[in-house]
Amino acid sequence: MRLSDFWRLMDDEFGPAYSRVLAADLVLGSLGGRTATEALSRGIEPKAVWLAVCDVQDVPAERRLGRDIQPKK
Repeated sequence: MRLSDFWRLMDDEFGPAYSRVLAADLVLGSLGGRTATEALSRGIEPKAVWLAVCDVQDVPAERRLGRDIQPKK
């Protein structure tokens, strides 16, 4: 996943303004107690960061791939 895809997914799920706040403030225990912004700046893959955010925020599986993308069954 590219960084641009990460931000598109964040914006789609949480809105453009709140996604930036969430990325800067939400501490993700599964990523070593880092925020999403810190994790990305340390080179953690955007997909891993996105999935960590989804887990903490209880994003349903059907929305983790973004809008108009149906998960494989």
